[in-house]
Amino acid sequence: MVGTKRSIKNVTDNGEENLSVPPGFVSLTSLTLKKIVTDQDAATEPGLVGVPLRNSDIKLFKISLLQRPWIAHGQFERVRHQDDSAQMGNNLKVPVGAPLPKGVIRGCEDCHDCVKVTARWHPEDPYLPPLDDAPVFRPTEEDFKDTLKYIANIRPKAENYGICRIVPPPSWRPPCLLENKEIWEASKFSSHVQKIERLQKLFSKRKRSRLNEKIETEMPKESEIGKLDSCNECVGDSEEDQAFDLVSNFESGPDFTLKSFKKYADDFKEQYFRENHRVIAIGPKRSEPLIARVESEYWRIVENPSEEIEVLFGTEVANQTIASGFPVAATPATGMGKYNEYVKSGWNLNNTADLYGSLLPFGCYNSYTVSVPQIFIGMCFASQCWRNEDHHLYSLSYMHMGSPKVWYSIPGKCFFKFAEVVKKRFPKLSKHPELLHEHVAQVSPSMLIAEGIPVFRCLQNPFEFVVTFPGAYHSEFSCGFNCSEAVCFAPIDWLPHGQNIIEHYAGYGFKTSLSHDKLLLGAAKEAVTYLWDSLTNKSSNSKIRFWRSICGADGNFTRLLKLRVENESIRRKHLCNMPMSRPLGEVDDSTKRECCICLYDLYLSAVVCSCSPNRYSCLRHVKHLCSCGWTAKEFLFRYEIDELELLVEALKGNMKAIYSWAKNIQKLTTSDNPYERATSFSESNGLASRKSPMPALDVAIGERARVVPTSAKEERRDTTSASPDQNAVILLSDNED
Repeated sequence: MVGTKRSIKNVTDNGEENLSVPPGFVSLTSLTLKKIVTDQDAATEPGLVGVPLRNSDIKLFKISLLQRPWIAHGQFERVRHQDDSAQMGNNLKVPVGAPLPKGVIRGCEDCHDCVKVTARWHPEDPYLPPLDDAPVFRPTEEDFKDTLKYIANIRPKAENYGICRIVPPPSWRPPCLLENKEIWEASKFSSHVQKIERLQKLFSKRKRSRLNEKIETEMPKESEIGKLDSCNECVGDSEEDQAFDLVSNFESGPDFTLKSFKKYADDFKEQYFRENHRVIAIGPKRSEPLIARVESEYWRIVENPSEEIEVLFGTEVANQTIASGFPVAATPATGMGKYNEYVKSGWNLNNTADLYGSLLPFGCYNSYTVSVPQIFIGMCFASQCWRNEDHHLYSLSYMHMGSPKVWYSIPGKCFFKFAEVVKKRFPKLSKHPELLHEHVAQVSPSMLIAEGIPVFRCLQNPFEFVVTFPGAYHSEFSCGFNCSEAVCFAPIDWLPHGQNIIEHYAGYGFKTSLSHDKLLLGAAKEAVTYLWDSLTNKSSNSKIRFWRSICGADGNFTRLLKLRVENESIRRKHLCNMPMSRPLGEVDDSTKRECCICLYDLYLSAVVCSCSPNRYSCLRHVKHLCSCGWTAKEFLFRYEIDELELLVEALKGNMKAIYSWAKNIQKLTTSDNPYERATSFSESNGLASRKSPMPALDVAIGERARVVPTSAKEERRDTTSASPDQNAVILLSDNED
């Protein structure tokens, strides 16, 4: 009752009241409230103030925090959670902010290329993820002759794994120029430092060159457009970068020759895998630890590090200080004449990107970043974290020498699912999804499998190739010193992947490294050139047969170009007949322009304003270019829509379209008119000339022409009085003359 005094029933002997605890406030651990010592009491009871707590008291306090879910105890300790609370005290780690002990000491007063390893492997703590292996292919010498054809043949079996391994025939052993004395002992390269225990943190795989670092999934408002910088301007690290703990570039290490780096790498591996002055796990070379144990130790360091493990690697040094390991035509080394077959081979990575059938040369402005082979020089644990190739290109990797590499792959069909898992692991990426293309981390395969993402394993040995397929995320680490080389290429089946990803890039304002429209149009013009040549010269060769196989009314290449032209036509209609327009000249063909809003490539069309003549926008972001009126803007185009539609008809095999494009637009020259010759050729063989509506004329190149009637009535039509069919169609065939 109100006003009634509460009776005190429980009083301890020293006069302190034993109060009851309200429901919901019961402590999970027992503790006793102690009397507060005042300054006056402290004078009579010395030693109670300023005395540090005992270690046992601190441990009990920390354990009590772990048992209270409403307390963020992670800010105090880096603790590995255990189900058994009795073991928690034994699993406490170093507090966050306190560095791990150094496990590797690099260099000394006398030299920079020595290493002392104090860390040791932990065989008692295995972290080997159980994974299925990617497929392995062993081509015959005959199959191995045509690189792109062989990869196309194995693609249906291998693409669902994202990766595969190709073991060349035993007779295919190209020389490795990296072993030449002048390169092995004299040529130096710059190394980079990689801290393995930090690989699970998000870091940048490239310098950021985006015009607007804070671009969101929605495009900026008109009021913010004035704040945008030039698309070629590099922007420094943003506050988000600092919050993510991002590293823009790896720390630079010392310079090495290949010989000195191999010694450094071998010393590191020998020391790390020693116990009691001997190597524990013996591999095939007796001094090598087993690959499985190296792999297990690698993931232990990544997921549960106990020391700082610092390794070195060299990458992207091809054609700089260290050239390709494959022989090339200009190789000055003596005795290279016997290796001519390797100089010209499609498996020589200096040739792969430029093979006929790879479309990459048509779209490159700066060929070095995409189509030139890149060297990777690694040591034990040196890694390349999860990534996919720019523009979702194919990649081909060859190992010249050294210890194996362990690869992991995620099929391209799981591209978006992987992105969701990474955003789940790094929540701030949900607000900045564009960073997914620039920042990566070494996420454990076990964690990805738990999220429903398939992960496959591939072991690459010396003299073997590894192919990664479009859109596939992949990562790898080295089991010891090795030298490998890789290059990108773009066969015809890559085109749909390339078209999809550039639209995805534009949505997030991601900078492209090649022009997809330039590639597509360049390949189409090349196709018309050979179709024109087959008509005018009645010729047939491997290149003509290649274009016939992918063109035609139902050809994949024709269909892709048609879709792109239709998309461009829709976007141009939204311009509502802009008052000023002009074609892009031939000089502009070699200049890469990008939209200042989304960085979309502007090869086909662009819009510019007189207020800022060096700033361009794509057709989707004309209103965001500036605040000037519509009449101040100018539309730039490379081809009219009618011309692009003519090109599509030419690829379908329409003879008049081929002739019109070749003579009037591409300016090809010939003394013969294939359209007139095809008509006379049909008449001379007693074939029908028809009025519209007309059956499709099948003039097989190099073969006898024949009529495919649309009805029996048309087949009986008079063939002498009708004019020639101006819409005759070539049904492309692989048959030769």
